[in-house]
Amino acid sequence: MQLPTHDIRNERLTLILMALGFGLVGLDRWMIAPLFPLIMQDLGLNYQQLGQLIGILSLTWGVWAIAMGRVADRIGRKKILVVTMVIFSLLSSLSGLASGFASLLLIRAAMGVAEGAFTPASVAATGAASLPSRRGFNQGLQLSMFSLLGLGFAPIIATQLLRILPSWHWVFMISAIPGLIVAFLIARKLRNDTPSSVGEAVLRPRWSALFRSRNVWVATLAVLCAMAGIFVISAMVPVYLTQVLGLTTQQMGFVVSAIGFGGFVGAFGVSAISDRIGRRPAAIASFIGSAIFLYAFSQAGANPTLLFVLLFALSVCALGLLGLISGPIATEAAPLGLVASAVGFVSGTGEIFGGGLAPVIAGYIAQHFGLPATLDFALGGFVCGALVSLFLLETAPACAPLGLNAMRTVTKESAH
Repeated sequence: MQLPTHDIRNERLTLILMALGFGLVGLDRWMIAPLFPLIMQDLGLNYQQLGQLIGILSLTWGVWAIAMGRVADRIGRKKILVVTMVIFSLLSSLSGLASGFASLLLIRAAMGVAEGAFTPASVAATGAASLPSRRGFNQGLQLSMFSLLGLGFAPIIATQLLRILPSWHWVFMISAIPGLIVAFLIARKLRNDTPSSVGEAVLRPRWSALFRSRNVWVATLAVLCAMAGIFVISAMVPVYLTQVLGLTTQQMGFVVSAIGFGGFVGAFGVSAISDRIGRRPAAIASFIGSAIFLYAFSQAGANPTLLFVLLFALSVCALGLLGLISGPIATEAAPLGLVASAVGFVSGTGEIFGGGLAPVIAGYIAQHFGLPATLDFALGGFVCGALVSLFLLETAPACAPLGLNAMRTVTKESAH
């Protein structure tokens, strides 16, 4: 019934622009990790400060994702997407001028504000433009670019640019260029939107209607567990490889790139599979797989090829979870008119506690108990996530269309 009137050209254009935008979010966010051994030496920083630099961005990201998701539902997404992409691109460049821990921490906090505001608007834009039967694949593909550029190519790009640029400062300083180009394309090409123009809802539901959805709560806890695992790994594995296993900087860059390439495959692969088998079984299986592959990685020695393979498999599962939970599960848990709000709340709360506090805790663990202990902490996050996912209600259209419709209904009592 929806196929004859569906705008496939708009779906593809929106997907391309949002995928590029979210990929650059990942690039700007995670470029710091492979450069940190040099930043650490140059600015006199320690492991705990690394955790704080990773964590502060997640904390501000989370708060603003929650706040701006509701704003995007109210005023439309395009304005938010353009402005925030320009801001976080320029802030990434400004990181190259940091002269100490305090200035770098302040810049990272401001980056989190802009990137957090960008996230729910972009995910909701992709979901609104997508045919429901392709929602999981499209949102997963968009979110997979975070892994591909931020965790896959960033370690390679950053470490190789050091061969031709004077210092790590210059690597950051040139990073704004791609983001400014994509911001221009979004401003020119993305369709102007309001909630009513994309057919989402004429009603103006109260924000509190989110909390009547069981899956909003379960998804929030599940994404917290997933982020506690993957962001601790992303932050600590580069220094673990160089300072515990003794790999060279180039070997470390090769191994760490597995997080991005595996995450790229998992982010759209797990979501696409969930379109067929259901969100709940896909989530449970991915958490279990993450735990198994992380344990195997922690027991492997200084073999770059083996470490790459294990980290790749781990990332397929773990970053696949981020795409699945923050994308289709959060979207389908939302009442009508609150899609960006649901995505913002789920991903934002997960960022605050899983992506924000977990790296800080991991930095403390590394400083006082050693780097290998941080992998045990991440493992605990994946095990807890598998248990939490047992309580998800199935919402995939192919598996529970009636349940999906029930989840998306807004009652008169929840509307203004």
